[in-house]
Amino acid sequence: MDIFHLDKVSFTYPDAKEKALSNINLHIKKGEFTVIAGPSGCGKTSLLRLLKRELAPVGDQEGTIYYNGQPLEKFDERTLIEEIGFVFQNPDNQIVMDEVMQEIVFGMENLGYSTLEMRKRVAELVHFFGLDNLLYEKPSKLSGGQKQMVNLLSVLLLKPKVLLLDEPTSQLDPVAARELLSMLTRLNEEMGITIILVEHRLEQLYERADRIILMNHAQISYAGRSEDLIQEVYERGDDSFIPYIPSITRLFLERQGPSPVKKLPLTVKDSRSWISSLPEIPHDEEVSQAESPLSRDVILQAKNIFFQYDRKGKLILNNFSLKVKEGDFFALVGGNGSGKTTALKICLGIVNQQRGSLRIFGKKLTKKESPALYKDIAYLPQNPQSYFSYDSIEEEMKAVMKQHGLSDGEVKITEMLHAFGIEHLRHRHPYDCSGGEMQKAALAAMLLKNPKLLIVDEPTKGFDNVSKKEFASLLEGLHEKGLTIVMVTHDIEFAAKYASRCAMLFEGEITALGTPDELFRGNYFYTTAINRATRDQRLPEALTLEEALLKWPSEVQELI
Repeated sequence: MDIFHLDKVSFTYPDAKEKALSNINLHIKKGEFTVIAGPSGCGKTSLLRLLKRELAPVGDQEGTIYYNGQPLEKFDERTLIEEIGFVFQNPDNQIVMDEVMQEIVFGMENLGYSTLEMRKRVAELVHFFGLDNLLYEKPSKLSGGQKQMVNLLSVLLLKPKVLLLDEPTSQLDPVAARELLSMLTRLNEEMGITIILVEHRLEQLYERADRIILMNHAQISYAGRSEDLIQEVYERGDDSFIPYIPSITRLFLERQGPSPVKKLPLTVKDSRSWISSLPEIPHDEEVSQAESPLSRDVILQAKNIFFQYDRKGKLILNNFSLKVKEGDFFALVGGNGSGKTTALKICLGIVNQQRGSLRIFGKKLTKKESPALYKDIAYLPQNPQSYFSYDSIEEEMKAVMKQHGLSDGEVKITEMLHAFGIEHLRHRHPYDCSGGEMQKAALAAMLLKNPKLLIVDEPTKGFDNVSKKEFASLLEGLHEKGLTIVMVTHDIEFAAKYASRCAMLFEGEITALGTPDELFRGNYFYTTAINRATRDQRLPEALTLEEALLKWPSEVQELI
């Protein structure tokens, strides 16, 4: 039986010329694990929010949404609040109380549950989630993964029949993301909760989902079981959706030819089984190439930095030291709450360390030197909304041109918008853009002043796979022209493919530093699916899909 049925549903935002959703027909069965993916701005989040009446966007809706066979608008508010739960992309947007216990019972208290019922549900589910030791902590002190688990628990205490999640792993490190997805799988399999998940990080979801829905241009382009959908995309040669297929499955399809006769590998286990069945092809072990002794200039140096937010609190940075050389594409990785964003803010002088020294372009970051140094630095924060002050992207870019005394404003703005593929957003308010579009717009505005150093915090957050590839091409082009890039990221696949040097932050200091190959090869979590599948195998080990296709000889295709 269908739990949701969308019949010819269309939706248009106020004053918008184009529909956000166009003639959507969709059936979602009870107990189904459904994943929705597609390019930024294709209508995924709009669709998800229409299923949660209290969060439905303002605009003109056509067609009918049925819930359990009845139009959604016929249900009373309490029923929909209890039965349809929603987890936001940014965990901070959902937290309203100053203590974890207060937060998780907030919904039940507002709905008038008895003390007995609240205690019973809390005792059961807190133990299930393993959050016993966090009940009296302040949410502000929790890591991103812990906050997301608290939000999920708060929703589940109302015993929903449906759980809607909007990119819940976008701000989580690899370990926390895996834990959250495992929890969702258990809730679906053991409790029968219907899961509808909008997500860009798809590597682990094809194996878990009962159905995948791929959207583009406000419509559903593909829908079906993982293997059937992948086969259809490849048979059509649809380049717009091939990047959404897991890398280990793409490796199989690229090497086995156009007429598959074997089961598609969706997991590392399946992929390793396939690779181990191939005849061994001798290959030489690679030797890592050390950096040339002809050292480049150090343009950012942090030395023996100590920092804590509260005098009696935990040290966030503990003897933290970092060197970034001219021309680096440097990636800093680590768990949620490990201090990555704090390290960036100290390097920019946004917050001041308690001990240690900092130099940028060989100079100390003092009040006297800061204005001149900042002209050569661009900083893209984790939340790009905080960057914008004007009512349109064009106005924001004009303000940058004026601030830095730059000429030929109209020409440069047009060129930059065109380079980022967002010329159609010129007159749009930044807050009306998708997360990926907002990220591009902020970066386009910053780069107008031709900085020498770009510092970005989670640059791929909110990017679909196609937008991520386009964004990477832009960064690579800027890097080739001499721009030094420092980024904090949870996206190991992105760092492995594009960074030149990487470091891992643990316990407030850099615990490992090297090339992507040196840092990520052989890890359990901080590595790529391709590396897990190809290590200790009959064919050359690889870190990325492109590397595997390059290293694996043409004979592989003939052997399959």
